[in-house]
Amino acid sequence: MYTNVKTRNSKNLKVKTLVDSRYIHTGIDKQLVKEKRIQIKLINFSFEVFNVDRTKNREVTKMAPLEIKTNGHKKQLEAAVTDLNRTDIFLGHDWLVKHNQEVN
Repeated sequence: MYTNVKTRNSKNLKVKTLVDSRYIHTGIDKQLVKEKRIQIKLINFSFEVFNVDRTKNREVTKMAPLEIKTNGHKKQLEAAVTDLNRTDIFLGHDWLVKHNQEVN
């Protein structure tokens, strides 16, 4: 699925997106952030991100404020900057909590 994303520095992007309820927090690929120069912010704490096979991905220390628009749903959120390997954004549990009733 492709999603329209608006960044804090007013870039409008169409990105490859997966929805995964196992991902607690929405994430954005670190390579996309670098290539598209998406504005990020450092966070005062860090947290670990794990892959589906339970191997450690990395420690998250940066977030990207975004406006996500997909299938008529729109939400402002902060995406964890991490390595998503060939996917631009994972919409996680935080997005599903807001939109699951409308998606089902």
